[in-house]
Amino acid sequence: MKQSKTRRKRGVLLTSAGLKRLQTAIRAVEIVQNNGARFTLHELSDRVQVCTKTLSRLWSLNASVDQRTLKLCFNTFDLELSTEDYIIERDPDFDESIEALLPSLDKKQIYSLLSITEGSFTKEQHENLEYCCSYPEGPVSLDSPLYIERPPLEKLVYQEITQPGCVIRIHAPREMGKSSLVLRLLAFAQQQEYHTIKLDCDQMDASCLSNLDQFFRCFCWRVATELGIAPQLDTYWDEEIGSKLSCSFYLKNYLLRQINRPIVLVLERVGRFFEYPHIAQEFFPLLRSWHEEARQDTNWQKLRLVVVYSTEVYVCLDINRSPFNIGLPVRLSEFTQQQVEELANRHGLKWNFGKEARQLMSLVGGHPALIRIGLYHLTCQSMTLEKLVKEAMTNGGIYRSHLWRHWEKLQENPSLARVYAELVTAKQSISLNPMDTSKLDSLGLIRFEGDRILPRCELYRAYFVKQLSNIM
Repeated sequence: MKQSKTRRKRGVLLTSAGLKRLQTAIRAVEIVQNNGARFTLHELSDRVQVCTKTLSRLWSLNASVDQRTLKLCFNTFDLELSTEDYIIERDPDFDESIEALLPSLDKKQIYSLLSITEGSFTKEQHENLEYCCSYPEGPVSLDSPLYIERPPLEKLVYQEITQPGCVIRIHAPREMGKSSLVLRLLAFAQQQEYHTIKLDCDQMDASCLSNLDQFFRCFCWRVATELGIAPQLDTYWDEEIGSKLSCSFYLKNYLLRQINRPIVLVLERVGRFFEYPHIAQEFFPLLRSWHEEARQDTNWQKLRLVVVYSTEVYVCLDINRSPFNIGLPVRLSEFTQQQVEELANRHGLKWNFGKEARQLMSLVGGHPALIRIGLYHLTCQSMTLEKLVKEAMTNGGIYRSHLWRHWEKLQENPSLARVYAELVTAKQSISLNPMDTSKLDSLGLIRFEGDRILPRCELYRAYFVKQLSNIM
């Protein structure tokens, strides 16, 4: 009689949410006890009293450990292990049969499958499928499994935000992931018990931007309100010294003086101010002056500035007064092939051999938003990769909204449209005016290959060859 195979006891897998909690706790200890330097794997092993091999399995998120080991890791860094931090290892035969079905199912069918197999899917798996089947727009939420890190950017901004009086400049075209990175930076700051304020400059009324004094009062009111402090602007505002000095005195002597913890102030879409040169030429140098004051003033050291923008600086600023050449510059890059494959796997697609990733990237490069839109349609709209590539460049294709937005921008600037028309039809590299290059780069329409300037991706080249043919 054939002896039945003994099945080993299943272990637990660390979830992405659990990994984030554990990494944040470890980072906090590194900052306090290790001067901000990262612990090596061997140093972590000594602290937790778990071998390096087991820790490596844990970080991978796809290899199980016993629950006692996971609890030990969390307890070492003063964390209580919760049910959200891990999942029970599943039967691989069952997983493979289910995963093979996912790409051919729509959202309704997936949830029907979940109800039929109730108890076989964990809560995290259910949520992952829900994220994959939601149309990708806006920043990737903190609890989403679809956020792809781009090392070493996250590590750099987390470390920098702990520095007194720092400035971080995050610059990239739209839909490259700036807001998703900012969400994680703010979450890290909150873990450090910092105050956090995020101001979207696009939300400011035009009336506040038409008058310099009104702008500075509006800015100070918003900061005070976000901190939960009564504004009392009239008490600290002095027309005789002007609005810039009043703003600085107000922040330093009223707000910062009564705050004991650092304040992370994020200014998103500051490109809006470029449309109001009288604001930009006064406000931006003021930001730089606060950063410089922080070298010797403990109150200003509490202020940590994060400036986020996609448009290059088109206003005339003295290089010695500009905030766009100080602090930590962060430029978001496109996804690599490995990162595209990882994101595909998180959508339930098994792209482990590079062929499919290369095929999609040959169309859209590593553009994060375009990759995510493509994966959404492959996963949840029953679209094949061949059909996606074939129909992508048409006005009715899946990228139509993205392409139309760029087309509208070019129509608003006919001279820039003519320059781009020359670029997408050129058989070899051409020279462009630096200002035109800067504007096209800010729109995300070009890429650089050494000294060469090229269309951002094949999708843009093919689409705009047709759209711009009437002006060539």
